[in-house]
Amino acid sequence: MKSRDTDHPKKIISVRFYSSMSGAEPVKKWLKSLSAEQRKIIGEDIKTVEFGWPLGMPVVKSLEKKLWEVRSSFQDGIARVIFTLVEDQMILLHGFIKKTQKTPQKEIKLALQRAKEIKEA
Repeated sequence: MKSRDTDHPKKIISVRFYSSMSGAEPVKKWLKSLSAEQRKIIGEDIKTVEFGWPLGMPVVKSLEKKLWEVRSSFQDGIARVIFTLVEDQMILLHGFIKKTQKTPQKEIKLALQRAKEIKEA
């Protein structure tokens, strides 16, 4: 009889939401504002990263030093979830619906600001 551990692939990294000093979790709040279908697609893409890290295109793209984006597409648009790694944790810093070809610098800046807060905490 097989042990239960070998029946399922193991997570390589775990996921955690960025939490501000006030306890707000902006990525979780953003996800809740999306449709069930959009949440499902983004969730599957994040899960792919958890079990397959390190990954590259088309699911993950490196943005800057220690910053990556999970790339999700659905019928009515595309979404990005920017994350950083702290040890074996994927910390979801920022999520947004993408409207331009290139990831806007303001979105990257916000994620970098949140990543800096984590490192200082």
